[in-house]
This record gives sequence, C-alpha cells and structure tokens, in this order.
Amino acid sequence: MNTTSLSPVGLPIAAVERDTGLAKDTLRVWERRYGFPAPDRDANGERVYPAEQVEKLRLIRRLIDQGLRPARLIALDPDALGRMLDELRSPTVATDPERRAQLQALLEQVRRHDHEGLRGTLQQLLMKMGLQPFVMEIVALLNDMVGDAWLRGEVDVPAEHLYTEQLKGILRTAIAARSGTSRGRPAVLLTTFPEEQHALGLLMVEAMLTPEGACCVSLGVQTPLEDIRSTAIAGHYDIVALSFSSAYPLRHALDGLRSLRAGLPPQIELWAGGAGLRTAGRKLPGIRVFAALDDIPAALAEWRRNAAPVQP
Repeated sequence: MNTTSLSPVGLPIAAVERDTGLAKDTLRVWERRYGFPAPDRDANGERVYPAEQVEKLRLIRRLIDQGLRPARLIALDPDALGRMLDELRSPTVATDPERRAQLQALLEQVRRHDHEGLRGTLQQLLMKMGLQPFVMEIVALLNDMVGDAWLRGEVDVPAEHLYTEQLKGILRTAIAARSGTSRGRPAVLLTTFPEEQHALGLLMVEAMLTPEGACCVSLGVQTPLEDIRSTAIAGHYDIVALSFSSAYPLRHALDGLRSLRAGLPPQIELWAGGAGLRTAGRKLPGIRVFAALDDIPAALAEWRRNAAPVQP
C-alpha cells in the first residue's frame, strides 16, 4: 500500500508516452474504459507506471501496429500477447537472404549506436536502389525490425530515436534532390493531425510521391484541421495526404478525416494511411485509405487518368 511518505517505483506518464509511443490521452482513456493501465500515484498525486505495466503496453502497441484493436488485447497477459505477436510478425524479411543480411547489419548498427556507420550504409543503399525501392524494401522493413528489437529490450530508446533522426535526415535530403523547381501535378499537401507527432511516415509517403513527378508541399506535423482545409483551398491543391501512426487514437482519426472531407471541395482528394488506419478503409467513404506504400504509384496514375482532359 502506497503512502505519502513513499514514492512508488515506476515511470511518469510522459516517459511512458515516449517509451511506448502511446499518447497520454490514450493511456488515460484506457485506464477509464478498461481498468488498464492501473498506475500508482506519487506524493504529488501524479501517475506512476510500474515497469511490468510499461512492458505490457509495449506489447499492446506492437500488436496495434499489426491492426488489432486494444479492447481485444488489454485483458490478455504478457505471455499471450507475446505469442500473438510472434504469430503475426511478417515473414517478408526472411524471404531474401541477401536482403535479410543487409537488414540485420543495419539493426546491429542501431543497437551499437553506430550513427556514422548507419548513415553511411543507408546512404549507400539509397544510391544503389533508388528512393522508392529503398523506402519499400529497406525503410519499411527495418522500421518493423527496430520496433520488434525495442520491444524485446535489444534496442534502447536513445538508439531508436537516433535511428529515426538519421533516417529522417537522409530522406529529406533525397526528396529535396528530386523535387526540382517545376510545379507538377498533382499538387499534394502533406501533414498530420494535431497530437500526431510522428514525422517519419509522412516523409516515407513524400519519398514515394516525389519520384512520380508529384509536387509535394509538407506542413510538417500537428496541423489544426482548419489550417489544413484553408491551406488546401487557398493553394489550389489537388490532394491532401495524411499519415497516422499506430499511437494515434482511431476514433479521433476517423472523426477528423470525416470533418476534413466535409470541409474540402469535392475536387480535392483526401488520402490517408499508416498503421493507425489499417482497419479503417470501409469506414471512410470518399477518402482513399492506403494499406501499403507500394499502392501510391498506381493511385497517382489513376488520378492523372481521371484528371486528363477528354480528347475530342
């Protein structure tokens, strides 16, 4: 039993958010709705999360990444969650021995905090493969591997952050080199909703769009809905594209997307994707939801066919 003279051992809510990728609001909602997590309180009445609860939250977050719903997961114990994760992990990394070896070498550099080696290896692969294959065959798979290694305690939080920052820098430079100065079509406005802080997914989408000749303008992350709407209209954009990580509450994403769709002129398409929307496609009529990055080139080609003037 905790008393005011003793401080319970655990992490404050800000550290849990940073460590698990689950937003503070999500943690509080789950606490009220499901009774988990069940944090202690420190002498000041602030939430403190025991280590075993943080570990379970990590497992739940990774399973949500795979498209499962939290209501199904929270009642399970960590062993059951771990077995589910093992069953759901994608086997794609293991299908190509050469690619698997490359990814394992990169993961080892992440583990060792070898930022110079990691940057050099990533840049070499980017130059050899080209931007789109690099994003689909290296970045997307390596993100999953780093996430799984973090979950198992093999990669610490600073190493994961270092990896993310290195990758964001490499992608920004590559995108800038391919953007040019001409204004092509479609004109795409990229951003995330408020409280969505994850920028890597947005950069991966931009890296898929830019080589296809789309003119991409990014507002960065956490843009208010009204600012997205007014910018899209004033700038005569053809498409608004949004990215949602698994940490973003699905209900907020659905409500926000419906509201934004209602506020945009019909000629401006609304595209959305990311781990946070894996189960949302049928719930969003009038909005194109992407299950995978490699669907983007075909969607652009379709947009151009539909936008082409009818020949007499």
